[in-house]
Amino acid sequence: MFKIPEGITFQSPGFLFLLAVAVVMLFWYFLFRRKATPVLRFGSIVPFCHMSPSLRVRLRHLPALLRLAAIVLLVVCLARPQTSREFTHRETEGIDVMIAMDISTSMLTPDINPNRLAAAKQVAVDFISKRPNDNIGLTLFGGEAFTQCPLTLDHAVLLQLFSQVSCDLHMQGVIAPGTAIGMGLASSLSHLQNSKSKSKVVILITDGENNTGEISPLFAAEVAASEKVRVYTILVGSDGPVEQDIARLPNGEIYRATVENASAPDVLQEIARVTHGKYYKAASRDQLRAIYADIDRLEKTKMKVSSYGRRFEAYQPFALLVFVLLLLEAIVRIVVLRRIP
Repeated sequence: MFKIPEGITFQSPGFLFLLAVAVVMLFWYFLFRRKATPVLRFGSIVPFCHMSPSLRVRLRHLPALLRLAAIVLLVVCLARPQTSREFTHRETEGIDVMIAMDISTSMLTPDINPNRLAAAKQVAVDFISKRPNDNIGLTLFGGEAFTQCPLTLDHAVLLQLFSQVSCDLHMQGVIAPGTAIGMGLASSLSHLQNSKSKSKVVILITDGENNTGEISPLFAAEVAASEKVRVYTILVGSDGPVEQDIARLPNGEIYRATVENASAPDVLQEIARVTHGKYYKAASRDQLRAIYADIDRLEKTKMKVSSYGRRFEAYQPFALLVFVLLLLEAIVRIVVLRRIP
């Protein structure tokens, strides 16, 4: 794309070659126009030698120049000038983080106000908001895992997708029942394989034990260790029997029951140990905040960030000037330089 120093770019720069037409018109006007101008012959011009040129004489070239300027600006309009921010490269401090969040129905347990999932989401949102330079993505898992948002610096989009996270897919049977921790971790690792960041992290949030899935959590942990990805595991929820939402009945009601809190802290601890991460236990929102504050102190690494500014059409001022110049040319020609046959 053609660019001029003033920071305006042209979407269709090919039209600028039409400026050659303006150059031809300029040469024609000053070199050949005199031959087409009517001439009045005088026997002697001595009586006129001491006369100062009138205003009409001084302005005789103005209509042509105004029309020429209007043609030049019209060509500029055809080339579609646009304004935009400069394309920038900058270095910043940040890490690559994938958040793997459990969305099984047990995450609706209200032992953490209002429930485990809502508390985990809110604290994660606060964490994301405090780290604008991190590439952060989101993986969700129940009986199977899927990517809600790949690694991105566009945290506005990430937070919007975060707000849509719920257990509905699990409760409605859209995804398989159970808790596939290994699948959730493996899905997160797939987004970090090509990362060039020196610090690659997975924050794994769950309240249960791995009871389904084709990939075991410890095998996924070995893969993470080989890729130099640190996994921070967070087990949310209190110990002992808890009342949980089990399923949604055909009439729309939620079936709830008191069940034993099935969790596997040993597996989460082993995942953290193998990957040189940390294991956390959170039974309250404050503990979740403290965990994320600890993770916030992770090592940061320099990474290059490229950004584009939004483009805006900038032809309007040029089009307005074309109208003004043509109007002014017509006024000068008809009013000031009017010719009477």
